[in-house]
Amino acid sequence: MSYENQRDSEEDDSDDDSDSESSGGRHGSALSTFFTRLFSGFLRNWGCLRGVHNMLNIPTQAFPAPNSQQRIGPSSQSGRNKVALKPGHSLMDWIRFSKSGKDLTGLRGRLIEVTQEELQKHNTRDDCWTCIRGMVYNVTPYMDYHPGGEEELMKAAGIDGTELFDQVHRWVNYESMLKECLVGRMATAIKAFIPPPPPPPTSLAPPISLAPPTEKDCRPRYDWFQTDVSVHLVIYAKRKIPSTGCTSVDLEAGVLRLEVLLGKMSYMIHLRLADEVEENVAVHTAASVGKIQVSVRKQAKQKWTSLGQPLEFHNTFLRKKDRALFYRDCVLVSKTEVNHNTHVFRLQLPRGTVRHVPVGKHVYLKALIKDTEVVRPYTPVDESMAVASHHSSQDSDLYLMIKVYPDGVLTQHLNSLQIGDLISVSGPEGTFSLRPLRDVTHLYLLAAGTGFTPMARLIRLALQDIDTIRKTKLLFFNRQEEDILWRCELDELAANDARFQVEYVLSVPSDGWTGRKGRVDECILKDFLSRPDGSKCYVCVCGPTVFTELTIGLLKQQGFSEEELHAFQG
Repeated sequence: MSYENQRDSEEDDSDDDSDSESSGGRHGSALSTFFTRLFSGFLRNWGCLRGVHNMLNIPTQAFPAPNSQQRIGPSSQSGRNKVALKPGHSLMDWIRFSKSGKDLTGLRGRLIEVTQEELQKHNTRDDCWTCIRGMVYNVTPYMDYHPGGEEELMKAAGIDGTELFDQVHRWVNYESMLKECLVGRMATAIKAFIPPPPPPPTSLAPPISLAPPTEKDCRPRYDWFQTDVSVHLVIYAKRKIPSTGCTSVDLEAGVLRLEVLLGKMSYMIHLRLADEVEENVAVHTAASVGKIQVSVRKQAKQKWTSLGQPLEFHNTFLRKKDRALFYRDCVLVSKTEVNHNTHVFRLQLPRGTVRHVPVGKHVYLKALIKDTEVVRPYTPVDESMAVASHHSSQDSDLYLMIKVYPDGVLTQHLNSLQIGDLISVSGPEGTFSLRPLRDVTHLYLLAAGTGFTPMARLIRLALQDIDTIRKTKLLFFNRQEEDILWRCELDELAANDARFQVEYVLSVPSDGWTGRKGRVDECILKDFLSRPDGSKCYVCVCGPTVFTELTIGLLKQQGFSEEELHAFQG
């Protein structure tokens, strides 16, 4: 089987991810592999065990922990080590089994307090307990369902696995997944210190920051002014900012939530406005001076004595990875077929939402399926590969190219949605930066399957907005000809712009195929990549984990440095 088609579960359908500090993309550490595999594909659902937690008198904890590494790691570290699961042991099979009514804890429904000594006794393949944030779970029934295999699962057998869990995706949901495996709580749980939420300010005080202090106060601030008919909120970022993509605004039922992404940091305004306003929001950005103005219209012509009542995390300046995901319900307005198993889903944002997903970032889709919240990351594409018109460049709708798998939990749900149905969508995530492309002359894109999606917008960006890039080349791996996404548009773009070149590689070609054949290997990459004298090259890779890890390794063997590589790990 070709690398690009080894996504045997929907977990691998999430083509992206750009959430990477380094060129290595979404590789976790060896420690994080256990829980990455165990809980991948589940969004946290803090309400699932609320009744149980209240009964046990366990305080709500912030997640992820402030010291969580999330999904960030260098490309040299190992990624996901999936194993072949037995038939009947898919994600959906686990959901069905866990809800079958069987006693998965061995305690006949009792909840107990577990001592450290008792936890350590349950450390074998046939009797495996682990602790996460003070809660103990019997994960023995999950062994055969674990995509990473029992070896990875056993790394947390009989011990507190919180440290391992803190290194994984911030969107996972162990509580929802293992709620039927809950044994009880630790009698004396030693937990990492998690600072309490800061008290809401009562005035235009400087924002609260968890960032290391610097000699110069670089924390953003805000102010506001009004006219008879409108209210204007002004953010001073105190640095140059992108012209688009760094600001997300949500206005609903008089509550204004504004988040500004400034590198790895997040500045938030969260207010219940003083009076009623219309839900149309206008955002104007002066990128060079770091100024953002958000304007709304009053419903009544009268002076406000204040902007409004501060809400949770108002006027705070935190690391982005410590900020909880925020979802809004978007409307499915169209579904366009791309090929035999892939569609572009067009989602419309709520009326009071203004948001643009920057190139290289992704969003999370969330759905409640069989009483379990399931989540997957997807990288938006543009409406088409054609040169953007003025109208399409201002289009706020979200376009997601999604492959529908026969046994995919979320993709089957998405495919069943009707026009007008709602789907929960997070704000932009990921740490992909355009800075490395500033002086690049040759951009190489290596994609497999739906790993093409982050490349689609990168191609347009390189051809339209980055003058220094003289050549953009895409090497696109697929199984068969019918699997190639947007082939006509890619071919047309290559025919009309000499700076762009695309080549296709098929692992199971037809007899009539005259293009490249095989899988990614040293010979193909050597033939495709070149370093002209005086050039500066950059290589982006995206596809299934096996493909990405192999490709990154081959590129390093050919002399490409960490600074010249970026992997969108899928």
